[in-house]
Amino acid sequence: MHRSIRNKLALVPLALVLITPSARGGEADALPPAIRNANAQLPSQFFAQGGASPAVLEYRRKLAEYQAARAAFDAEAGAYWSQISEKRKGRNAKRRSGQQITLDDYVLEHPPLYNGPKKPVNPEPEETPDRPPRKPIPVVSDFLRAAQELYQFTPQRPSSEVEFKRAYARYALASGLTREQAVRVYSFETGGTGSHDVQAGIEHGGKRAISTAMGYNQLLTTNSVELLAEQGHELIRALSEKVARTSGPARQALEHKLVVLKKMVAHAKSVPDTWSEHEKIGNTAQGWAMHAMVLDIDVGPMLQTHKLLTSVLFARAKGYTRPLTAAELEMMNLTGDGTGLDMVTMPQAMREQVPTSNFFQRGGYERNPVAIRHNTVAKLLAVTDDRMDANSAKPGARELAAAF
Repeated sequence: MHRSIRNKLALVPLALVLITPSARGGEADALPPAIRNANAQLPSQFFAQGGASPAVLEYRRKLAEYQAARAAFDAEAGAYWSQISEKRKGRNAKRRSGQQITLDDYVLEHPPLYNGPKKPVNPEPEETPDRPPRKPIPVVSDFLRAAQELYQFTPQRPSSEVEFKRAYARYALASGLTREQAVRVYSFETGGTGSHDVQAGIEHGGKRAISTAMGYNQLLTTNSVELLAEQGHELIRALSEKVARTSGPARQALEHKLVVLKKMVAHAKSVPDTWSEHEKIGNTAQGWAMHAMVLDIDVGPMLQTHKLLTSVLFARAKGYTRPLTAAELEMMNLTGDGTGLDMVTMPQAMREQVPTSNFFQRGGYERNPVAIRHNTVAKLLAVTDDRMDANSAKPGARELAAAF
């Protein structure tokens, strides 16, 4: 920018010579008054504008308009989302003391949405700070490599997708999930066609992973670490029972798998039982190796089941005894158990009135067109049910239903 201004200023004398007629011999007096006045104003206008071109001046005007509109919006939105946060804290406090939640405990107005001018594009080149390259998102091959390098273990993949679905159905039913819950959540999470190793982004023609979410219920690496830490005793018990029922070479493979599972559970339990600590492991090769268990024919169905079952048990522990619908279970699966239960326990009349914004952080809400468009709890649950209805008719969902 500074260089271009210096160049323009250096050209001013030459420009003035070219555009200003010579004053010799009274030639200037012979020019029409309008042209004489315009010529006289050129130097003062040029310097007053800092040597800027008309395009740059228009950009500056639009930028000022944008900044003013955005500042006004941010002030309004900031006040709104502060109120959302305060109401949430109030609800949590009332629940801890056993008090009933009412409409007054929610913000009933919808959040402001920015509809002012867009940020204009600078016509002049701008220097942009160098950004560190974005780390690539690990994929199945990375998970398998990490499992082999760190645990000398390769997950036993199913011989067919039906085999995995049958193993999932058996364990899910035995653990207390219903066919409706499992099939409809699968339909929502995978579009009704997903395989046991489907990864978010690499589906329906996608070429690039957008997260580590994988499998029927789209577990993240952090989910896998957390489930190993919190449900590891149950996973070890179930696999140990299978080892006891098996003999020959198959038993040797299962015994090795059990040893690896115990090591993974110990590693997952070695940090405090918090999402942030599990996320730290999930972002390392050790977390990738743990995530590879999602692909295993024995452990994978158990992890997929417990991803949903923990929400069912959480609701039950909080005194919610009615069976969760698949859409309600999906809300807990998507938003977290505490936030999801807030929606699930709400009477229908309140669901019709309470905006979805009450259950989001500002950034997440403004990036979520579904929550914005279907902006009450009732509407969000309804559109979830609609999507489940449509996807349940697809081949993968029908195959999973048959496995039950």
